[in-house]
Amino acid sequence: MHHYTYDGTFEGLLSVVFEAYERKAWPTSIVQESIAQPVMFGENVAVVTDDLKAARVWQGLQKKLSVSALQALYHTYLWEQPGFEMLIFDYARLTFSSNDSIEGNYTAASVLQIQQIAKQVHREKHRMEAFVRFEKTADDLFYATISPDFNVLPLIIQHFEKRYADQRWAIYDIKRSYGAYYDLASTSLMHLSAAQAGRQKGKLPESARHYEEDLYQQLWQVYFKHVNIPERKNPKLHLRHMPKRYWKYLSEKKVHPLL
Repeated sequence: MHHYTYDGTFEGLLSVVFEAYERKAWPTSIVQESIAQPVMFGENVAVVTDDLKAARVWQGLQKKLSVSALQALYHTYLWEQPGFEMLIFDYARLTFSSNDSIEGNYTAASVLQIQQIAKQVHREKHRMEAFVRFEKTADDLFYATISPDFNVLPLIIQHFEKRYADQRWAIYDIKRSYGAYYDLASTSLMHLSAAQAGRQKGKLPESARHYEEDLYQQLWQVYFKHVNIPERKNPKLHLRHMPKRYWKYLSEKKVHPLL
C-alpha cells in the first residue's frame, strides 16, 4: 500500500501522478499533507510539488483529452469533496492506459463521476456570477464576500474582470480564507485578516462602508419591489432558480426597516 501526501495545489496533485508512474507504485490514498493522518501499514510518500513534472503530466493529458475533459478534471479538483484526488488519479491512469478516447466511456466509474462533478461545479460557478452583490467601501473599492459550496472563485474571476473592468473590486471567499483583487489592470489572489474580510455575517465593518452604500441598497430594494408582479408569483420556480442558501448575497432579499 502506498499513501501519498501533497501540498493541496493542483500542480502538487499532478506531481503525485508523475511520482506514482515514476515509482510504478499506484496510490492507495492521496491526501493533503495538512490533514494527513499517520498510517500504520504501507509506505508513506510525501510528494514535493515540481512544476516541470506537473507540466509533463498536463501535456500528456492534453494529447489525449479534449479541452472540455481537461476542464472537467480541473473542476473536479475545485470540487474539494473527499476522495477527489483518487478520482482524478484514476481518470488520468485510465487516460494514459487507453489507446482510444475514454471521454464517452461512462461504464468507467471515474469518467461518469467526473462528468457529473463538472456539471455541479459549473452550475455553482454560474450562480456565483449571478448572485454576487458588491458593497462600496469608504475608499471606493467594490467588495463582496462569498462562501460557495465548491471552490469556484478561480472560475468567476474572468467574468467580473470583463463586467467590471472600469472599477476596483475584491471578492473574498470567507469559507476558504482567500480572495481576488482587481486593480483596473490585473487580478491577484489575496489573504486578509478576519477584520479586513468582514467575516462576521459576511459583512464589512460599518466604518469601512461608503456613506452612500445604504442608500444604494434601499434604492435597489425599492426598484425590485416595484418591478415584481404579485399575480405572477411562483415560489417553487423561484426557489428552483434561486435556492435559499444564496439569498444571503442578495440586497433585494434584505428588507430595510424603512421600506
